[in-house]
Amino acid sequence: MPANDQRRLTLEIGDMTCPACALHIEQALRTLPGVREAKVSYSEHLGQVIADAGVTVEQVVTAVVEAGYSARLAGPLAPDHPNTSLTGASIATGRDGGLHIAIIGSGGAAMAAALKAIERGARVTLIEHGILGGTCVNIGCVPSKILIRAAHIAHLRRTSPFDAGMPPLPPTILRDRLLAQQQGRVDELRHAKYESILQSNPAITVLRGEASFQDCHSLMVRLHDGGERTLPFDRCIVASGASAAIPTIPGLKDTPYWTSTEALASETIPERLAVIGASVVAVELAQAYARLGSKVTLLARRTVLRREDPAIGEAIAAAFHAEGIAVLEHTQASNVAYRGGEFLLTTAQGTIRADKLLVATGRQPNTRALALDVVGVQVNEQGAIVVDQSMRTSTPHIYAAGDCTDQPQFVYVAAAAGTRAAINMTGGAATLDLTTMPVVVFTDPQVATVGLSEADAHRQGLQTESRTLTLDNVPRALANFDTQGFIKLVAEAGSGRLIGVQSVAPEAGELIQTAALAIHHRMTVQELADQLFPYLTMVEGLKLAAQTFNKDVTQLSCCAG
Repeated sequence: MPANDQRRLTLEIGDMTCPACALHIEQALRTLPGVREAKVSYSEHLGQVIADAGVTVEQVVTAVVEAGYSARLAGPLAPDHPNTSLTGASIATGRDGGLHIAIIGSGGAAMAAALKAIERGARVTLIEHGILGGTCVNIGCVPSKILIRAAHIAHLRRTSPFDAGMPPLPPTILRDRLLAQQQGRVDELRHAKYESILQSNPAITVLRGEASFQDCHSLMVRLHDGGERTLPFDRCIVASGASAAIPTIPGLKDTPYWTSTEALASETIPERLAVIGASVVAVELAQAYARLGSKVTLLARRTVLRREDPAIGEAIAAAFHAEGIAVLEHTQASNVAYRGGEFLLTTAQGTIRADKLLVATGRQPNTRALALDVVGVQVNEQGAIVVDQSMRTSTPHIYAAGDCTDQPQFVYVAAAAGTRAAINMTGGAATLDLTTMPVVVFTDPQVATVGLSEADAHRQGLQTESRTLTLDNVPRALANFDTQGFIKLVAEAGSGRLIGVQSVAPEAGELIQTAALAIHHRMTVQELADQLFPYLTMVEGLKLAAQTFNKDVTQLSCCAG
């Protein structure tokens, strides 16, 4: 029994997921000054504490909460000890030695989470096993869009709708100089947006190494400079990203094939390039290399951009054919060989020969080395971490964000998810609504979508009405002498509420956010048609497409309201 100047407290403890959690709570309680003994039962979800009389209930409960769990006092209380129940909302106070969050990764999701967490008073340890900044700035969005833009300029110098008045002058491609320019901007952005920010924030500690879960509240980090370190945490967010998924084609693994990483870093432009894949990365890089001088053959297992409205894939395939890109739909390589510096792809249509082979068949989450099973974090069949709208995993105090999860693999989704995860880990309540998530494919013409396609809507039991406006009805496209593409609006039948937009158009990515806002604010197509849009802009096509629900726009004056 405790001495006269001590008292026994019984706590009801929530959020424990394994016996190791009980040990972690005991350790946290025993470090509290004045606590003489602490015993926690995982099976009973109870804790027994013997503490000096001067130790308050709030101090004991707060110690449990700061360790990552919920707690309340159980049983009768003395008058000077009010019943105290605290949750995570009480901990984001910026106290020294307060909530400690471990973040696995350093890309868009990880950085957004780290910055929001320290803003809300937490301490952060960020673990990165590769280069700081993750995929987007280093080997994804930034270098790919630079390459695509350079290829676009090369294409315009070679051919444009104004060749009659400005005879084309085929460009000389100095790939080494283009690559140096590309890498220079990548290095600049990585330093400005990642390295310097981390260096200037004392609340963020960076560990260079590979992390895996040791138990429910600690990571084992295999450090790059040797040795291992156990890292205790109160909350953890997994933001480990994804890597290129490689199909199991006989012979492929024994060849020097490219993924997007090697394609973006190549110092040369191959004379012949074969591309396996027909989704976003495949089509973007296929067209870029074709415009820089490669003879490109694209193998699509089904159709181009098959997850989109069929009209989108048809339009992009037609644009590729017009540029001399061979698009082989419903074609698979049954074998890949590499002999004499040449790739040989065996298909049902014959053998395809190429100097380089780009494999772009999707990306798989980087989760296999994390020991997620140790802490009960659920993954799907592809190895992606399953999260709810709060970015919480199946283990309550462990969160995940970005390409390692079952959410769409876009950096702006990752960053938004990381921010919301940090809010929720520090006592807030934030969710991520993806119903109006815009998507852009940076081909030429671009592809941009938001909301539901007709097929999506019908699967959800919605009746729809749609209109498709070809770009030869859009004044900006006519003035550009470039009318390939369309804008399609999908509305809910009866109400006329806009529920989806799909576009294939030059700079389609610049108009899709207007569509996203219209859907978000539940506008009808008539309300969209009644808005003022500046004349001779591509986004005016949204207004014209909306007008087609009630008018024949071919019978309107060029800027009719």
